[in-house]
Amino acid sequence: MKINDIFNKSDRAILSFEVFPPKKTSPIESVYSKLEEICALKPDFISVTYGAGGTGGHSRTCEIASKIKNDFGVESVAHLTCVNSTKADIDSTLEDFKAHNIENILALRGDYVDGVEPKRDFIYASDLCEYIKSHSDFDLGGACYPEVHLEAKDEVEDILNLRKKVEAGAEHLISQLFFDNSVFYRFLERAKIAGINVPIEAGIMPVTNKSQIERMVSMCGASLPSKFAKIMQKYDSKPEALRDAGIAYAVEQIVDLLANGVDGIHLYTMNNPYVARKISEAVVSLL
Repeated sequence: MKINDIFNKSDRAILSFEVFPPKKTSPIESVYSKLEEICALKPDFISVTYGAGGTGGHSRTCEIASKIKNDFGVESVAHLTCVNSTKADIDSTLEDFKAHNIENILALRGDYVDGVEPKRDFIYASDLCEYIKSHSDFDLGGACYPEVHLEAKDEVEDILNLRKKVEAGAEHLISQLFFDNSVFYRFLERAKIAGINVPIEAGIMPVTNKSQIERMVSMCGASLPSKFAKIMQKYDSKPEALRDAGIAYAVEQIVDLLANGVDGIHLYTMNNPYVARKISEAVVSLL
């Protein structure tokens, strides 16, 4: 089923997860048991990245997205980046997705890699959206940035770029992680003013590891509220306590978001079935 149809047919907020492939040095089967546990929670869909730190490539993304949908019975979304791809590369990937019964794509520019000259067929994610829409009938999602994309000069430029992405074919959006709900609500106001009317899911990442969160924050520019920073500081030397406090903080965020009528919650699971289960159990009755 296409994700846009899931949104259109649902009378409640959507709950979706993100997972990632193992590193190239690990067999792909190493994540299957975790995926089975995560899929057993029956989210509305699961998106599959290009891998932690950009490793993995489309073949592993495709294989895992296929496993989730065809073996575990949960709709999947395959991430697809374009900055290092030619049109021929994208055509080949789309054919691979079709062959594996994958109907949904999260269209992304992707990160520039040091020492690798980017291809010039696609400069922005909007270029990828436009190309895919003109050559196929995949359902397309896009990314959005509540605290403004790091490369945008300001909020206005960022929201205009997002509108361009939607006009190019993105039918729903998933936000980058954030830890302050007021930031997300202000972003939704900007999107509405700009005429962006597609469903927007709130991206939530539970704190399970301090260094992991610090790395992610440095990459995406998310701010850390004082309450959140105090949690990391207090439980820094107690891994299980930090994990449980992080879950509690994420649940508190989600409860508030659902109470304010968000379109959906996209949980960055970090391939952790325990975290996904605890949060799902806490919020599923609120959807």
